[in-house]
Order: sequence, then structure tokens, then C-alpha cells
Amino acid sequence: MRKALQEAEAAMAEGEIPIGAVVVCQDHVIARAHNLTETLHDVTAHAEMQAITQAANELGGKYLTDCTLYVTVEPCVMCAGALGWSQIPRVVYGCRDEKRGYSDLAPHALHPKCSVIGGVLEDECRQLMQDFFKNKR
Repeated sequence: MRKALQEAEAAMAEGEIPIGAVVVCQDHVIARAHNLTETLHDVTAHAEMQAITQAANELGGKYLTDCTLYVTVEPCVMCAGALGWSQIPRVVYGCRDEKRGYSDLAPHALHPKCSVIGGVLEDECRQLMQDFFKNKR
């Protein structure tokens, strides 16, 4: 999760919403990404989507069945759906997304066999988001 936080900090430095994601496969980081929605003018360029694409390219296939995604904020419905299609078996996130998180809006979006762990470095992840939006207002 510390590596995902580093990605979130990079996003913040670029004026992006500070969300970072890392995909780990067999104890190796195979993808690192952060939000690029402003940079790419693309509403789908979330950290998770970028990380899924990088990981799939690294593995040479669309399924991430031996991987874990670490992300600083709970995935949205779009990202949870993509994670479900990737068949990723484990998602670890920092803080909940009270407004757009998948767990409230689409709790069955992830693959049925996917395990989820929330609250990892929760305070640091939440503080980064709060600082970003405080500075925007």
C-alpha cells in the first residue's frame, strides 16, 4: 500500500485526484499507476484502470488470476466491474469512498471469488484525499 500511496502523491503533484494503484503478482510489482483523468481528458483513466491495463500487458493476457490490487481509495463501480472481468482474486484498499464506492452502489461488481480487505493505511489515504480537496476549494 505504501507504493500505491507514492503513486497517489505523484497524481496530486500533477493536479490529479490523488489515487494510486499497484498490482502485485507472485510477490513482484507488475504495474503501478495513478489517476490520469485530467491529463488524458478521459473519465475512464482511473488509477485502477491504468493498473489493470499495465498488468494485463505485462502478463500477456486479460486475466489477473494470480494478482492482488492495492489501491488507496475504494474502487468505483466502473473500476470494480473491470476488476471483476479481470478475475482478480484480491483487492486491498485504503479508505472507503462514501460517495462513489462500489460496496454501496454495486456490491456484486467484483468477481464472486474475490476477497477484499479495506482500511489498510486508511488514515494516510484519507488525509491525502482531504488535503487535495481542501486545496481545490
